[in-house]
Amino acid sequence: MVRKSLSIIILILCFGLILTGCPKKTVVKEEPSVKRAEELAPRKEKAAKEEAKKGREKEFEKSLVAKKEPGIEGEILESKLLKDIHFDFDKYDIRPGDAEVLKGNAALLIKHPTVKIQIEGHCDERGTIEYNLALGERRANSAKKYLISLGMPADRISTISYGKEKPLDPGHNEEAWAKNRRDHFIIFSK
Repeated sequence: MVRKSLSIIILILCFGLILTGCPKKTVVKEEPSVKRAEELAPRKEKAAKEEAKKGREKEFEKSLVAKKEPGIEGEILESKLLKDIHFDFDKYDIRPGDAEVLKGNAALLIKHPTVKIQIEGHCDERGTIEYNLALGERRANSAKKYLISLGMPADRISTISYGKEKPLDPGHNEEAWAKNRRDHFIIFSK
């Protein structure tokens, strides 16, 4: 009898274990909209970056204006987005404020890797033609070296000196001379 009772108890326990021991798996389904949003987030971010890049390129392209005189390598363009830098009298050192201008120019040019530029070195009317041509060359090369130090490839930059031959301001006073002591940046067309 004890054996029969024990067998019944074991049988009941086994039956209870079978019923409670195999629960159904609960499957949690992600909301399709959440999963879809997670997948689309990187795509949207990439698309936004591409759109911003295209906007900058269009802004740069819109800023280009053909220069009146053609260059040796074809059409020359100017952009108001590329800023001139200026120099002290008889100097070719990059001043701190002009270093910031060059950083802005470099950032713009690095974003447009197909663009080649020419740096034009200019002087005021004081000094001989030969002296001013040499000083203008040192000014243009100084800016070129600075742009290269900021990551601009050297093969995309050329220099030329105009000395005192192309003044921005034809005046004969310190204000005009200060405007004429400059480096000007132009773009070669592709």
